[in-house]
Amino acid sequence: MITSLTNKTVKNWMKLKTKKERDVQGLFLVDGRHMTQEALKAGVVETIITTDTNYKSDVLVEYVSENVMEKLSFTKTPQPFMAVCRKKKNVLNEEGKRFLILDGVQDPGNVGTMIRTALAFSFDQVILSKDSCDLYNDKTLRSTQGAVFMMDIIRADLSVIIPELKKKGIFVVGSSLRDARDMNEISSREKMAFIMGNEGQGMKQEMLDLCDERLFIPIHTMESLNVGVAAGVIMYQFRGE
Repeated sequence: MITSLTNKTVKNWMKLKTKKERDVQGLFLVDGRHMTQEALKAGVVETIITTDTNYKSDVLVEYVSENVMEKLSFTKTPQPFMAVCRKKKNVLNEEGKRFLILDGVQDPGNVGTMIRTALAFSFDQVILSKDSCDLYNDKTLRSTQGAVFMMDIIRADLSVIIPELKKKGIFVVGSSLRDARDMNEISSREKMAFIMGNEGQGMKQEMLDLCDERLFIPIHTMESLNVGVAAGVIMYQFRGE
């Protein structure tokens, strides 16, 4: 059992709390029994970290003391399980028919909500822009409630990926309050991608200019919806099979 906070392995796990180190190692931490179980189902676990000395697994298990778990955990009341996991491959889904693209979305809760919703409505891939919040941030991971392990997700330069999608016959639709058509006037197509913009600024003009179409959601009283809610409405309207 590892009991020292200065243990080399513990120090290395602690490094995974930073985006820079996650990117270097290609690994990330998940916290709690549920997320650990979901990661195991997905086959991405490198190491299980636990205070439960009776726990056994087919993957490497490292037993740690309560004080080490408190140091590693992202929560004030640590659960007895964490896991070190491998990051997803960053490859465009060549066979996909439904894509959700996030252009500078910053709030981890919004990103997690949209990932869960994309999974629920049979979208094939979620694409995060380079300036969207980090997928492997603990708040983002927790807000996905495990959907991160079931949804195909990549990070990409949107100025490159959007033209790639269009070359593959995917109809790209941006969300905008200006110079846009009512969502209900837009016909569903076999292959579509929908772009959601930053919480405060919306989509970048450069990305809007790359779209085949722009849509808005017809609403009353309020000028706009939370980006996670808006994405849910759009994905339901144009859900996959």
